[in-house]
Amino acid sequence: MKAMVINSFGDPFKFKLSEVLKPELEPGHVLIEVKATSVNPIDTKVRAGAVPAISPSFPAILHGDVAGVVVEKAEDVSKFQVGDEVYGCAGGFKGTGGALAEFMLADIDFLASKPKNISMEQAAALPLVTITAWEALYNRANIEKDQHVLIHAAAGGVGHVAIQLAKLAGAKVYTTASSDEKLKIGTELGADVGINYKKKTVDEYVEEYTAGKGFDVVFDTVGGDNLDRSFEAASIDGTILGIAARSTHDLSPLHAKGLSLHITFMLLKILNKEKRKDHGKILKEVTKLVEEGNLQPIIDPNTFTFEQVSEAHKFLESNKAIGKVVLRNHWS
Repeated sequence: MKAMVINSFGDPFKFKLSEVLKPELEPGHVLIEVKATSVNPIDTKVRAGAVPAISPSFPAILHGDVAGVVVEKAEDVSKFQVGDEVYGCAGGFKGTGGALAEFMLADIDFLASKPKNISMEQAAALPLVTITAWEALYNRANIEKDQHVLIHAAAGGVGHVAIQLAKLAGAKVYTTASSDEKLKIGTELGADVGINYKKKTVDEYVEEYTAGKGFDVVFDTVGGDNLDRSFEAASIDGTILGIAARSTHDLSPLHAKGLSLHITFMLLKILNKEKRKDHGKILKEVTKLVEEGNLQPIIDPNTFTFEQVSEAHKFLESNKAIGKVVLRNHWS
């Protein structure tokens, strides 16, 4: 089969079109004819060699997010049938093959039926970011109705989904972004208040929107210095959610306010087989929300083919993307 592979870590132009062996079926797995994938920041980090502990061996096929059609299934699989349209975040990391190929072998615990009312490209945009936002907001923070929730990066992959999930829980949602264009996307998705962080400091918006008390829950989807700003924005006994914490921070603000800090790293459930069923269960609920019109992915207008994956990675790393960057399989 055709695949875009990397043979060493490096810049976005490490991808090469190659002919590789089609994966062989294993118990509990299906073979998916890949229709689309999306690129997430973790995919660019794997490619660059920033996270070697979770990277597949070379020659490596990257990307976890997949949407496609089941073309073969193991004898012990009854959950899916040949011809079913499915989606999930099913590989591209240590011990698994990725989605940048004509076919992908996938553990059925990663998968759910694709929502019927969206395209393959839209479906491929959802798994990693939605599972991440779901685990953070619902499983870790247990957000409640009427809580004041601040979500950073309104137009980001995780951020734009988190806004929708927080609103579904009945929270009052505030969101930050670097431009009015991005804030408009956030408010259209349900955010009650949009905050341009280039125009207002943390102190200023905490005072304006919470009378100086701070937010009950702060979801940092950015990392780095923004995690420190999240500590600053939280209320006493507040909850901080993070998804990018490979950095060093002064934790004294957590002590001063009695904050709790939760880090979500959804890939751990890909690397640990006993946890995989959680992902499929979440995506089954996500499918319902999408089909009911309560959740939608935002796709950047710049879309790519699999052979343009280098350009897709370069574009995501430019920080110019709105929502998710998707790639369609032009070989199928």
